Amino acid sequence: MKYNVIIKDIGKFAFELLENGNCLIIFDECAPEELAEISLIHTHAEIEKDIVPGDTLFLGSNQYKVTAVGTEAMKTLRELGHCTLNFNGTLVAELPGQIELRGEKPVGISIGDAIKFEA
Repeated sequence: MKYNVIIKDIGKFAFELLENGNCLIIFDECAPEELAEISLIHTHAEIEKDIVPGDTLFLGSNQYKVTAVGTEAMKTLRELGHCTLNFNGTLVAELPGQIELRGEKPVGISIGDAIKFEA
């Protein structure tokens, strides 16, 4: 297990980004209020190992392959529990803070679900 956290809150606009742009924003409990409204807020955890292409993300009952990791994604994930999960499967991250994932947009995400990255 590289990273394992639990969703504690879901911002009221979090799923609009998914519906309109294929992405979800995650933050640990330190998220500023204006960003918490558009984010999945999760528990704090340390990253055991860097997330790399080929790893698997488990998001609730959904599963994805990591296809790319932006140049800043590991830094912000370590410091703030923050990154953007982008469900488009590209082989190059569109933005520095994104983790690109292959698979259908997630459904049925709830408070209490896990966000886990595994090798």
